Amino acid sequence: MINRSTTIAGLALCSLLSGCGALSRLSDLGRPPSMTPITDPTAARDYRPLTMPMPPLQQTPPDLASLWRPGSRAFFKDQRAAQVGDLLTVLVDITDNADFENNGTATRTGSEGMGVPSLFGLKQKLLSAASVSTNSTNSNVSTGSTKRTETVTLRLAGTITQVLPNGNFVVSARQEVRVNSELRILQVSGIVRPQDITGDNTITHDRMAEARISYGGKGQLTDLQTPRYGQQLMDIVLPF
Repeated sequence: MINRSTTIAGLALCSLLSGCGALSRLSDLGRPPSMTPITDPTAARDYRPLTMPMPPLQQTPPDLASLWRPGSRAFFKDQRAAQVGDLLTVLVDITDNADFENNGTATRTGSEGMGVPSLFGLKQKLLSAASVSTNSTNSNVSTGSTKRTETVTLRLAGTITQVLPNGNFVVSARQEVRVNSELRILQVSGIVRPQDITGDNTITHDRMAEARISYGGKGQLTDLQTPRYGQQLMDIVLPF
């Protein structure tokens, strides 16, 4: 017969393991991490369509006598992505360098003295009690330095997942690369204008509004470089 306390302890252990992600890590024990299957981004549980402020939609009346189609770069067909499901290439080239240095020095010295040798013609019996002298010295030296260098270069294909009422595109790009037992995950999403898409059907990250760029992964190296959950909890809770 199974003890009730043993059942409760087992359930608590399972909930703890599932909450900290240990079960998913145990499933990859002895084998490389599995890749995520290719799915529709709009079918994800955390997917939410975007709602942005939009100007009034103004449709250009077609010119029946013209062979040129508005927005086209060719007479017959525009090869750039233009509707939901079309593909385009996202170029990410970020090189950030920051170097800050602040130095401050503050020094203050004060001295005050006060004495009452006589009061209304009467001599004080205790001169020490009638004299007050104060001295103060304050010194503060502060030095701060910040140096940061970041370089991210990515090139991956994305999909138009939504066309906003003003004609802008919502683009989502995801790529997974597995090398031995390490899985690298690249994700880029944002809003682009159709006219910013170049003739070779590419878009740069600096032309994307609300850009979200993620480069990470999971695997044995990531596990070694990531602090344990207990250590992360202690770093958040402990005040010292």
